[in-house]
Amino acid sequence: MKPIDFESGTWWNKPPKANISDGSLTITTENESDLWRHTSYGFIHDTGHSLLAPFPDNSAMECDVDATYSEEFDQAGLLVFASETQWIKCGIELADGVVQLGAVVTNEVSDWSAGPAPLWGSGTTRFRVSRSDNALTIRARRPSGTWQLVRLAPIDSDLTWSAGPYAASPSRAGFEVTFQGWKHGDADTSLH
Repeated sequence: MKPIDFESGTWWNKPPKANISDGSLTITTENESDLWRHTSYGFIHDTGHSLLAPFPDNSAMECDVDATYSEEFDQAGLLVFASETQWIKCGIELADGVVQLGAVVTNEVSDWSAGPAPLWGSGTTRFRVSRSDNALTIRARRPSGTWQLVRLAPIDSDLTWSAGPYAASPSRAGFEVTFQGWKHGDADTSLH
């Protein structure tokens, strides 16, 4: 995989603080930043912070995410983005007091899948998204672990997609996240 320079990304909802230094990006989130559309809660939030780069068909992207998730709905990971109504986020999120590993697939409305990952609540997690035709494969792993499948989701191959690191904090300001190792390359050849 080839590195992506953080300086080359395009912000969608630039955070109040963003610092690029020594090959890493550290951001501090804004209060009430979030990504969600309609389902169950009835609201639209499109204020999460993300740095995006082109994500063409038959490619993969990954990034290391380092954070301590301590407040309700603190979240960070990768965002795959076509528009405010078409996006997918994967990451770690503190929900109902439990650290969760999951993904939200949004096509006009949001569809959230998550599972407990209590040992992933601080430190570094690597996220990887791989796009092939109309499918997006999402994986995650800890530094010494193996890749875990997070979600296999449909993606509209007729849309133009971007992807990159994202973070949000619906219940507070000041959630700090560091991203490293932002890379892109060929799509994965197998699901498992």
